[in-house]
Amino acid sequence: MTTYVLKRLVQAIPTLLGVVVLVFFFVRALPGDPARLYVGTDADLATVEAAREQFGLDRSLPEQFVFYARGLAQGNLGQSFRARRPAAEVIARHFRATLVLASIAISAATVLGVLLGVAAALRRGSLVDLAITSTSILGISTPSFFLGILFIYLFAVELRWLPVAGSVSPRGLVMPAATLAAAGLGTIARFARSSLLETFGNDYIRTAHAKGLAPRRVIGKHAIRNALIPVLTIIGLQFGFLLSGTVIVETVFNFHGLGWLLIQSIEARDYPVIQGLLLVFSVQFVLINLIVDVLYAFIDPRISYA
Repeated sequence: MTTYVLKRLVQAIPTLLGVVVLVFFFVRALPGDPARLYVGTDADLATVEAAREQFGLDRSLPEQFVFYARGLAQGNLGQSFRARRPAAEVIARHFRATLVLASIAISAATVLGVLLGVAAALRRGSLVDLAITSTSILGISTPSFFLGILFIYLFAVELRWLPVAGSVSPRGLVMPAATLAAAGLGTIARFARSSLLETFGNDYIRTAHAKGLAPRRVIGKHAIRNALIPVLTIIGLQFGFLLSGTVIVETVFNFHGLGWLLIQSIEARDYPVIQGLLLVFSVQFVLINLIVDVLYAFIDPRISYA
């Protein structure tokens, strides 16, 4: 297992190097001058040129890339143009908020989604199955910004139970987490239902029933465990997207996470923070996919990475 993990990490290096190069030149292709945005539209040309020199934007693109790559090799993401602090420090401060929000949302979506998916599969074709399937489709198809605004109007404006703006506090996390969990819950429930129904048709399930095992034991020990493999993949992807900054939801609730930071940085053309965020997002997906692959072996002993 250790050899497999190390091999996967080594294989991810070319991908991350490609991301570094593409992100660097893509960010600089964005319209707008960071120096002009920093000093203001009324500043004279000399002030703008001084800001460009301060940010290192007076160098050629190859020189800027070499300077950036040298700093990145030393663990330095650069200095934020807007905050005038290390970009890594700015990202770390907002990462905690997104991590808490994403963890709560994916936990709720996973538990409820799997339970609803199992309930729908066990009662296939019944009113329970129809209700769960319809609710899942509704959760997937409802735009997150609409659901967020609806929650704000209902629970913050009308009932006044929760604060309008999201924050890293029990009350401030309820509406953003519920908004994020809605779509994930529907997706996980549908995949859990489909995977479990497919598992019911396998020979080993029929053999277990033929041996006289209790239905609850057959479902709990054999069916659900094997049905979790594709569901685990979806959970990993959902968690990766949530950690990559839930831009729309964080903007609706003014929640200061990575998505909110990305929008603010793009508006200010804060190159170091944008580059750092996109690199962090890429690393997150690599690590989450690796963790999901490792978990496969724990769920299904037949899978081996030896």
